[in-house]
Amino acid sequence: MREVIVSSAGSFSLKIDNIASDKSISHRCAMFAMLASGTSEIKNFLRAEDTLNSLAIVKNLGAKIEDDGETIKITSSGIKESFEILDCGNSGTGIRLFCGLLSSAKGHFILSGDKYLRKRPMKRVTEPLRKIGAKIDGRDESNLAPLSIRGATLKAFDYESKIASAQVKSCMILAALSADGVCSFSEPELSRDHTERMLSGMGADIKIDGLKTIITPMKKLLSPLSIRVPADPSSAFFFAVAAAITPDANIVLEGVTLNPTRIEAFKALERMGADISYKLTDNKYEPIGDIHVKYAPLEGIVVEDNISWLIDELPALSIAFASAEGESLIKNAEELRVKECDRISTVVEGLRATGIEVHEYKDGYKVVGGEMKSARVDSHGDHRIAMSFIIAGLRCGMNVTDIECINTSFPNFFELLQKITKVEFK
Repeated sequence: MREVIVSSAGSFSLKIDNIASDKSISHRCAMFAMLASGTSEIKNFLRAEDTLNSLAIVKNLGAKIEDDGETIKITSSGIKESFEILDCGNSGTGIRLFCGLLSSAKGHFILSGDKYLRKRPMKRVTEPLRKIGAKIDGRDESNLAPLSIRGATLKAFDYESKIASAQVKSCMILAALSADGVCSFSEPELSRDHTERMLSGMGADIKIDGLKTIITPMKKLLSPLSIRVPADPSSAFFFAVAAAITPDANIVLEGVTLNPTRIEAFKALERMGADISYKLTDNKYEPIGDIHVKYAPLEGIVVEDNISWLIDELPALSIAFASAEGESLIKNAEELRVKECDRISTVVEGLRATGIEVHEYKDGYKVVGGEMKSARVDSHGDHRIAMSFIIAGLRCGMNVTDIECINTSFPNFFELLQKITKVEFK
């Protein structure tokens, strides 16, 4: 199990144009190409473990993949049955979206993943899929992977989700595209909308009516993708926090998606007092641009709305809370408990190790800002926990264990970090 030692940092000024490509969009590019006629061309695809697993699955499902190192071309002639176990690695997005994609495909498919993914709840997608005719089996009444899927005829549905989850919504949209009638999906608050934007851009008939998404099944294959994947704001956010907590620091993060459902964490950091500005540079499938973050003294805030828009960034935002003046509170975030690890208890454990006062609740926690001290923190195999406490090390020095997981989403994280501070591996 590898460990990293991070030294505290002084002021820095950086412009970064190679933040990891967006993981959510990269996953979808691989999958959605299976629904297209012709060849999809994808530039800047994220070459990380999770997304490369999705690409490998697509190849196992019969797609032709050409990769010259810059552009990935995916040509599909329909989903074919695979003799291989389809390994999603550590990706909840991968396994849940593939459930929707494969639920109506002809054949028998097995979806699995690593030891962490096999502990994560799948009933949130398998249950609604089974209600519309999908044939899915798995451990714990189809709640745990491996999952066995036999393609079936799916019935039209009007589904009201109890949780706001882009993964659940995307899964059901993919199922709806092959259902026997017009479908609708409603959620308690609007979750991230990459699936709707991308599929609509490919010609799918998807309409948004407030919190309801209305999907008309495909009458023909969609138009192929031609896309450059933007930088991932969830990855960029670690370096935004780095600038926000380091006196006299500033950073420009180039080519990031500025989708409103993806930059809520930056808006929260703004509310804390950070100096942040945005510059739009492109707007095809997604609004894309640059984010400039300058240090400013931070103050505590309450975060309780649009939680699904910043759920992945909450561990990193918690490092900003620990560096702020006053108290910060996270509410309505019980979803954190079923991520790669229980992120509520793990963040609380890590912050307490650094000497910060934290109060844990069922759906969140309260952080009392103060002076962090150097500590040794276990990531519990969670890439976002690992990177968050590494960024905390810029304030106080930090040892973080079990860091191999960072490769699932941000392979060049340490390359960029070493432009700011000294990093030692053990």
